[in-house]
Amino acid sequence: MAAGVARSGDLRREPALPPGFSLVTLRESGDAFAHAQAIAAEAGAATLVWVRRFDIVEFAVVLEPDAILAEARLAHYLAMNALADALAVHSPPERPVMFRWPDALTYDLGLIGGGRLGWPAGCPEQAVPDWLVFGAMVRASTMSPFEPGRIGVGMAEEGFEEVDAVDLIEAFARHLMLGVSRWQEEGARAAVRRWLDRLEKVTGVRHGIEPDGDLVATSQAGSERKSLVEALAKMDWLDRESGAPKL
Repeated sequence: MAAGVARSGDLRREPALPPGFSLVTLRESGDAFAHAQAIAAEAGAATLVWVRRFDIVEFAVVLEPDAILAEARLAHYLAMNALADALAVHSPPERPVMFRWPDALTYDLGLIGGGRLGWPAGCPEQAVPDWLVFGAMVRASTMSPFEPGRIGVGMAEEGFEEVDAVDLIEAFARHLMLGVSRWQEEGARAAVRRWLDRLEKVTGVRHGIEPDGDLVATSQAGSERKSLVEALAKMDWLDRESGAPKL
């Protein structure tokens, strides 16, 4: 098993992004999610901010929705699909890439990353936001062999030796564009259905997503509704001290 995630020189080359994208790069100490929100109004849609880190693949992209905020947040599911697809294209098919509600990304049931969604402060629920920002993190390496009791995994330790940050970002951008095209043709529900297909299953529970993005879990005991806004604010997958996915 390789000790690092990438081929030599991975952080010296830049992603080849689809037409319409613009790239902003930050030093290792940068915060892609915060920076993308800070420049979103001026930079515009399809601006992708990348932090050149060795341990984490960290980036964020600016989106410009055409729906009110209460509905536009469904873009979170679209972007999470693109992130999962980007990882899955490089992984063995028998080892699943899945989601935990609403923003955690798992690989073979180990936590490998997650996504965040931001919008302008003070934007009313019934107003169209000027922008949304989706931020993503995928752990490139844990820097150590897997230990019992640890919940997190890294790409290097899980067999992604030939995949680097640039590969993942390029794949994400391509899958995001494909997802946007499907959204325009089929509507948001198609993206939601694809996200639900990857949601980690609970025996005897059926899940659905409401038009505002909330999760409804239905079982013999009844139905429970979980707020997307509240769940996104928790960011349960993120270790706030280290600024990386939890281990």
